[in-house]
Amino acid sequence: METLPNQLLIQAGSDEKLPPVDRWNPSFCGDIDMRIAKDGRWFYQNSPIGRERMVKMFSRILWKEGEHYYLKTPVEKVGIRVEDVPFQVISLEVVQENEQVALRFTTSVGDQVIAGVEHPLRIGIDPVTQEPSPYLMIRWGMEGRLSRNVFYQLVELAEEKDGHLRVSSQGVIFDLGAI
Repeated sequence: METLPNQLLIQAGSDEKLPPVDRWNPSFCGDIDMRIAKDGRWFYQNSPIGRERMVKMFSRILWKEGEHYYLKTPVEKVGIRVEDVPFQVISLEVVQENEQVALRFTTSVGDQVIAGVEHPLRIGIDPVTQEPSPYLMIRWGMEGRLSRNVFYQLVELAEEKDGHLRVSSQGVIFDLGAI
């Protein structure tokens, strides 16, 4: 199995790094009519942004402060709306890392993260449907929602203990909920 460094990779097999958005401190320039829908699609002025490369570029400069989301460059910061969370987790792979099992997740924009202390999994309950809503910390306080398929894969990997389903990644145990 492949071993990955703990840093976030943007594309599978890529050494491309994220821009240092966390070190930029530009002035706020106002809100723009851009939103990320609950299903992960990006919109500008209510029109879907269909160019995958454009969405990926915007996702790389996405920033969260409190409950607000921004696109941030070295010289400006503009507010956007996010209906749930900004990332969609679309695949899961079990890898061996430092002699431990690790769960590597990939988002729809190519981010890869390994669940662990810095990237915890959590299960929320959808207030409308009462179904579990699984999330993974992606970066800088921003989460991704696991697709239904990825969540089912995670459940298949889980072990039952004390009436709860649990998975482990990098030695951290995550509770997926009661059976």
